[in-house]
Amino acid sequence: MKLILRETVATLGRAGEVVNVKPGYARNYLLPRGLAYMASAANVERIEEEARRREERARRNYLEGNRQAAQIEGLVLNVVAKAGSEGQLFGSVNVKDIQERVQQSGIDFELDRRAVVLSEPIKAVGEHLVPIRLQPDVEVEVRVVVEAEED
Repeated sequence: MKLILRETVATLGRAGEVVNVKPGYARNYLLPRGLAYMASAANVERIEEEARRREERARRNYLEGNRQAAQIEGLVLNVVAKAGSEGQLFGSVNVKDIQERVQQSGIDFELDRRAVVLSEPIKAVGEHLVPIRLQPDVEVEVRVVVEAEED
């Protein structure tokens, strides 16, 4: 059965490709989930229009991500936290703390917590580089300087 993929399917092909699959796979998986259309001239045009819209949306998102990155680029966040004599924090600096401090820095957009790419919370005094992924192709690093709180 010939189908046109609406979205990229890892084991099958990329969006917009015409693929030949077994009828059961098409009927039970691809078509109900909206991953493909039946191969016809009207649906080929439909897929091409969707691809144009997807590219335009991706371009707009990329430009907006670059605008946002320009506001965050070079930002230094200072965090004062309680720490032991070895420089280990009693708590930690996590994604929410970083997101709130970036938001308070005066940016003109709402930074989503999921944009902050922190593999594990910061638990030591010092300078740390934290990536912020604003769009899939737009990433900027923020310096987080953690200092020990003086008694």
